[in-house]
Amino acid sequence: MTVPEAADAAPTTDVRDGIRHTPVWRYSLGMFGTSIPINMLKGSMLAFYVDHLGLEPAFYASAIVIYAVVDAIDNPVFGFLSDRTRTRWGRRRPWLVAGAPLLGLGLIGFFAVPEGTTGVALMVWFLVFALLTEMTDSLLNANYGALLPELFPVERVRAQANSLRQGFQLIAMVISLALTPTLTTKVFGTEDSTTGYTITAVLYAVLGAGVIMFMALGVRERADYSAVARPRVGPTVRALLGNRWFWQIGLAGACYGSAMALVLNGLQLYVKYSLGEPLSSATILQGVVILATGLGLLGWIRLVRRFGAGRMWRIAFTVFACGFVPLFFAHSLVGGVLGGLVLAIGWSGMLSTNDLIVARVLDEDAARAGQHREGAVLSAFGMFGRLNELVIAAAITLVAAWFGYHGADDPGPDPGMAFRVYLAVFPLVLAAVGAAIAWLIRLPRNRAAALEPAASQPTASEPAELEEA
Repeated sequence: MTVPEAADAAPTTDVRDGIRHTPVWRYSLGMFGTSIPINMLKGSMLAFYVDHLGLEPAFYASAIVIYAVVDAIDNPVFGFLSDRTRTRWGRRRPWLVAGAPLLGLGLIGFFAVPEGTTGVALMVWFLVFALLTEMTDSLLNANYGALLPELFPVERVRAQANSLRQGFQLIAMVISLALTPTLTTKVFGTEDSTTGYTITAVLYAVLGAGVIMFMALGVRERADYSAVARPRVGPTVRALLGNRWFWQIGLAGACYGSAMALVLNGLQLYVKYSLGEPLSSATILQGVVILATGLGLLGWIRLVRRFGAGRMWRIAFTVFACGFVPLFFAHSLVGGVLGGLVLAIGWSGMLSTNDLIVARVLDEDAARAGQHREGAVLSAFGMFGRLNELVIAAAITLVAAWFGYHGADDPGPDPGMAFRVYLAVFPLVLAAVGAAIAWLIRLPRNRAAALEPAASQPTASEPAELEEA
């Protein structure tokens, strides 16, 4: 199977050689749409359900565990179904179009809790709409993520597309994370009400679903990828179980994802209890960190193109782990911002490199199997991502047991230390383990290097990216 180099030589052009291709910017914009709903949910669920509505941490943790188990099972199923889909519109696009409105409905329902819902009923409401929202998010991302190696087979252009989509994700995070505390407590509601959350969720749902639809309708999948035989369950499962990179890189990615999940989940309460600031001040901290991370992408992408994704992934992982240390010692909003800037350096490095490493595993699997089953392989990696929810459940359970935190009405004797541990110590341990794995393992080679145009090949002063790079 040959890959036309012209498809990557001018990635922002709609028509080349008589064939319509997906512009880099339009594909990358899709991550803006997928990020807004899920980041509002993950960034506000703890504060909304436990601190505002009074859901017991034990109920919260139980619901998270149930969700994690269900989502770990359905995640590879979504990817496998996507790989086997054959329609005139492509393999991925029908799922993206169908999933976009469901994601919006799930988000609205999650934050539209009927007044007076408490106890087990509140836990059930939480679980139903958390499942709908995050399962739909998994469906969308299984298809969206699988398009990256298909649309952009050359790693140089793939890195460009990945950095641009991560930039769109950071813009979405400025809105869905940084602005949310202000919108929910000052613009549409108050510090003590939940009305602002519901209104904000409706706005984000409409915006996110609309952007996903716009992206999906502009995607031009490769017809030759659909021409090969449909992948079968048995060979796909056996290939994954026997793939050492799946386990090694998947575990390292789970450590990174779990660390960031704890940060997003607990940041508002870290600002409230550990820094002694109102929830609305989380807008400042998150906004500065996300903007700094976006600027960091510009530097990391240059390093990746010069020294290779593998080498820079390892370095970024190490910097990322070190970034949690100053957050533990911060005692004011200024200190939190300074600590967050350190974390932003490592986070931008991980955003620039992590997906490129996973894409190499997808390339390697396609080369060995002679089939394009990116959806199944990427969704299997998503099972490791579902460990995030188990880590969150364990962390909030430990915080309740160690520090006596049970919500705003019963925060315990030292809630400041509780969320210092939640947001800095737990993530530091996870990130350190992930960085150690990254340095100890061998990485899949860059198969896409063979597709690079001659002008982009490394010179004597620019080292080639070998298997370990």
